Amino acid sequence: MLAWCPASLPPSTRPRHSEGMKRQLHLNLFIQSRGHHEASWRHPDSSPLALTDVEYFRDLARRAEAGLFDSIFLADTLALMDTVAHAASTWLEPITTLGAIAGSTSHIGLIATASTTYSEPFNLARQFGSLDHISGGRVGWNIVTSWLAAAARNYGGESLVSHDERYERGEEFVQVVKALWDSWADDAVLDDRESGHYARADRIRPINHEGKYYRVAGPLNMPRGPQGRPVFVQAGSSDTGRRFAARHAEAVFTAQMEKKTAQDFYADLKALAAAEGRKPEHVLILPGLSPVIASTEAEAQRLARDLNELTDPEVGRKRLSGRFGGHDFSHLPLDRPLTAEDFPDPGTVQAARSRTEVIVGLVRREKYTLRQLLAYLAGARGHFTTAGTPEQIADLIEDWFNDGAADGFNLMPPLLPSMLDVFVTEVVPLLQKRGLFRSAYEGKTLRDHFGLPRPGTCR
Repeated sequence: MLAWCPASLPPSTRPRHSEGMKRQLHLNLFIQSRGHHEASWRHPDSSPLALTDVEYFRDLARRAEAGLFDSIFLADTLALMDTVAHAASTWLEPITTLGAIAGSTSHIGLIATASTTYSEPFNLARQFGSLDHISGGRVGWNIVTSWLAAAARNYGGESLVSHDERYERGEEFVQVVKALWDSWADDAVLDDRESGHYARADRIRPINHEGKYYRVAGPLNMPRGPQGRPVFVQAGSSDTGRRFAARHAEAVFTAQMEKKTAQDFYADLKALAAAEGRKPEHVLILPGLSPVIASTEAEAQRLARDLNELTDPEVGRKRLSGRFGGHDFSHLPLDRPLTAEDFPDPGTVQAARSRTEVIVGLVRREKYTLRQLLAYLAGARGHFTTAGTPEQIADLIEDWFNDGAADGFNLMPPLLPSMLDVFVTEVVPLLQKRGLFRSAYEGKTLRDHFGLPRPGTCR
């Protein structure tokens, strides 16, 4: 196949990590349901709009843009969850949804999940390439290797593709997509009406890829996008996932339940990126953060308890089963302390392996009962949850950012839009006052916001 070129060009604004410039915090808004708490859809403070109403997503994107966030993010699932009777777990298709949001915003980055397991490289390259043109260079691709067993059945498979094969397929998929986005040189389009020349054919080349999983001739049937390539985002934290991220990811979403594990992950991934010949500062690490915020700590704790009281333990039990590839937890009593032996060995799980490791580690550390575990996971599915005042949340963010645990955060408000609004009006000004966060957008593309270079080509 035609090799993609690692050479890169500077972004339209100077990278945040240039010598003499202060490192800057990054914030992404993760939009899911009416908030990331499992019971958010029932809470009176959550949005009254239907989850199929695109105005709900447009409105949240505009609120995040008013707060100067780097980006918003839409996750995806490729099957109907078996908790649908008692949980709001339906999705609009995220790539289509970002197309609708793009016209309602002007600066904020737009990141969508798309699967390498159940997509074709040429289709995905066209979709994200189109979005990058439509948005003026604000698109990112969250690269996932789908782990849900029900998704396999929707795409003709009798069983889940193994963890190792998913990543092997994903590796080839990403190489093909990179080559397709680089199949047009930056100067290929002339659009010269007088001479009658639209493009320089010698600057558009096929990729002629023939691999284990894909055969793709190329070239892509559209010019290279404003960013060269969309920003690559990844969220797998298993050993295989980390190495994949070290090779490809420019932003990494990760679930870390405490600062020490976040620091260990941060140091490890930065070292892996350096070993791949990449600049560690070009791999941004954004742990998930789901804060309940109120004017007093007691009020924040009360709101968190109110949310937990709306949860259904059996919904949580089914979701836990899905995380462990369909393992049956129905025999476990709700109020007996759990042990690691109550769970499958994470190393044998072919589903979301990194998240199963987080859950089993939490059980070992906290000795939770099943009821307590499900209540904890209801908050943000294994991401860091907390409750406090705006000052306490700003202190936590500053501490993790300055102490080698994060380059920023993947904000997961437990209630939308109310907890996003509190964060934007109360926490963001504190971060700005401390010199950690921007007071205005300094560029137009997602690469500008993240301080990332624009990839060059081998033309």
